Parts: sequence; C-alpha cells; structure tokens
Amino acid sequence: MRERTGRVGALVLAGLLLAGGAVGCAGKGERPQDQAAPVSITEGPTDEAPVDEAADEPSPSASAVAALGAAPSRKPSTSPTPSKKPTRSTGAAPKPRAVAKPPTETKVPPPPPKPAPSSCKPTYKGTQASRADVKAALSAAAGRTYWPSSAPELKIPLNLVKATAWQESGWQSNIYACDGGVGLMQVMPGTATWMNQRFEQSYDIADYQDNAYLGANYLAWLTKYIGDMYFEADYRLDADLCTAELDSCLLNAVISAYNYGHGAVAQEGKPLAIPNPSYVRNVRALMTECVCLGY
Repeated sequence: MRERTGRVGALVLAGLLLAGGAVGCAGKGERPQDQAAPVSITEGPTDEAPVDEAADEPSPSASAVAALGAAPSRKPSTSPTPSKKPTRSTGAAPKPRAVAKPPTETKVPPPPPKPAPSSCKPTYKGTQASRADVKAALSAAAGRTYWPSSAPELKIPLNLVKATAWQESGWQSNIYACDGGVGLMQVMPGTATWMNQRFEQSYDIADYQDNAYLGANYLAWLTKYIGDMYFEADYRLDADLCTAELDSCLLNAVISAYNYGHGAVAQEGKPLAIPNPSYVRNVRALMTECVCLGY
C-alpha cells in the first residue's frame, strides 16, 4: 500500500475556496518503510534431500527476512532495490554444446564390463537390509555435497538416487550380479576402487550404506564431468529442463552414463550421445512412479 501526503489549501471566510486540493507525491517504485527489500535466499547444504527450487518464487516478507537475521529496512528508497542476477536454478533450460569441451579430468573410472549371459542368475550374500534402512541410506547419500569447493551447487536429487537403486537392484542390498555389480547401486568393484582413490575414501562396497554413498558419488562425478563438457558447468538435474529429445538435458545424460559408462555418452569433440534410451526412460519413469518413493 502506498503512502500519500497532501497539501491542504487555505480556506477563506464566506465558504470561498482559494487554494486547493490534496496532491499525491509518492514516487513510483518507492517502497513502504516497513517492507523489506526483495532478497534472494540460497540454502546451504543440509542433511535433507535437495528440493527443486521454483522458478518464480515470490520474495519473502519482512517478517520472514527478519526471522533469517536480516532486519527489515526502515529507510525508504527513491528507486527500487536492484535484484540479484538470476541464478542457474531459475534460468532457462541449457542446451548441450554441439561438440564437447575437453574433459576436466583425465583420470576416469574404468569402462563397464561386457554384459553377462542372460542365463546367469545373481547370487546373494549376507543379510538383506530392511526397506527403512535402505531408505535412510539412500536419503543420507543424496543429502551430501560431493563437490563442496569446485561445484557447491551440485546436488543429486533423492528421487534419482532412489530410482537408480530400484532399477539396478530392486533395493536389494545383498545382491551380486553376474557382471560383477554389487549391492543397492550395483557398483562395480573397479569403479569403487577408483572412486576411493579419487576422493580419498574407504567405502566398503559390500556395506549397504557405503554402497549408497558410492552410487551417489558416482552420479555426482558424472554430473560434473558431463556438465563441464557439454553444459557450461550448469549442473542442474531438473527433469523439467528436458524435452522429448533424450540428448536435451544433463539428467538423461547422467542416467545413461551410470549404466553405459561415461565414455559412451561424453567424448571430446563429439555431440552428446544416449546409447541406452530404454534404460534412461525406465529410470525417468521410476523417478515419479516408483513404488519405492512411498517407502
């Protein structure tokens, strides 16, 4: 609500009006004194699953800003407070480069093994973790920030981690596939060894919690690797950035590479490739329709 100020003209005797009416002088763009200037709030890393940010989220009220520690402005301004530049979370959908930039890392995971014979049956070792324990492990893995210095905005959506685990193992923590994949995220032993060396960790591929971290960490590595090569370091994995074309977005590329390896998807000087469309469509569908999302 805009404030108005006025001037009241002098009244003369005998009811004659000699000077006149109220004149509004509030300038356009002037803000009421008790309303806080619009601010952009970016949440830091938490232990909860990351939430996709709305594109046109309204500015917080004065009371909301005050609750975050910023006192509402008491001094009216003569011009609107310039807003911050749009962040990548609110920007337009990025289009992949026609050809890839050189990769940011030269030490890469080993390629995936050849598919096992269809007649081979998986084996099971140890005790199967409960659904509640699996859910907690996947949620913790998705809640981590895997590139806190070079890519702090990079987040792995919880529904992507859950859907990938369901596609790979059906949330079976003690399953061993014929091609060598282990556990919830069907991590290959060679990939686990490489990631432990690359990130100076000691994750145990046979432990379901560590297996979840390994899988989410691999998704994060693929996100940065492919994002740097094709998407100008825009690491958003939002499904609404994708079009009907499978090679249109980073999310599809990361899902594809998790299954087929980074080398089948991203190669320097070549366009982005999606060699396994059925797998990508399955995981994308599970991200919204999987029964596991309700566990």
